[in-house]
Amino acid sequence: MAEVLKPDTRFWAVDKVILTYFSFAVVVILGWWSKLPDGPGLLAANLIAGAVLIYEVKVPNRTSWGFRNWYALPYVAACYKEMALFIHAVRTTDADQWLSDLDFRIWGVHPAVWMERIHSRPLTEFLQIAYTLFIPAVLYVAFELWRRRQFKEFQYYAFLIALGFLASYLGYILVPARGPRFLLKDLQHFPLQGLWLFNGMQSTLDRLESAHYDCFPSGHTELTILAWWGSQMISRRWFRIYFAYTPCIIFATVYLRYHYTVDLLGGIATAALLIWSAPKLYRKLSPKGL
Repeated sequence: MAEVLKPDTRFWAVDKVILTYFSFAVVVILGWWSKLPDGPGLLAANLIAGAVLIYEVKVPNRTSWGFRNWYALPYVAACYKEMALFIHAVRTTDADQWLSDLDFRIWGVHPAVWMERIHSRPLTEFLQIAYTLFIPAVLYVAFELWRRRQFKEFQYYAFLIALGFLASYLGYILVPARGPRFLLKDLQHFPLQGLWLFNGMQSTLDRLESAHYDCFPSGHTELTILAWWGSQMISRRWFRIYFAYTPCIIFATVYLRYHYTVDLLGGIATAALLIWSAPKLYRKLSPKGL
């Protein structure tokens, strides 16, 4: 088993990615200061978060090891909330109609509407559960690597997932869209219906995500593929389990009316690009000997 690394005051690859995001965020905040609802608060939050990261790296203490390995989780989650504010300030139009039209040109139908013909309560319930388990599925690989003390693999996976989330956030600001359940609502003939948990799960996700323009690329598709790819660091059995789970969540994104199919293609392309490029980027950004 891998040994716990000694305190290291050099920036890891994930640190550099997160600090680059903070630099980008500061530029956006200053550039669109008058359009942001709380410019001073956002600026202070980014500067403080960056300062805490730098402190934990440069001044090792009893909290540094745990912080440096896990801080990306709350940081990336906060960036997601922040990006919603950025999109409203930076963009004055959305891309929903363009994405929907592109979908229609590809298929000759609106896929989210067409899938009404295969609607069933058990299928809706199953797919909503699969969709809701997205974050736990992505995090499970990290927790399992940590539990097994595979710290080098854990740190690479943390880098890959953080990079994946931040790449999707860039897509959201470039191609802001809310999804077919909003744009195509009037074309749907009936609301989705599940069995027992569907309404509760969907309403919870709505409270967390419905105000966000977070469709392109599909983060659920991208990050689930990255988690599937990363699961091979745990075992072949988990790699097969994730291989079975991934198509379910990809199908669910359209069936449940969260995404256009072009969002899925964007998510698949982004995941493929990161799987190919992340190892080289990780080696380049990591300090020697890490």
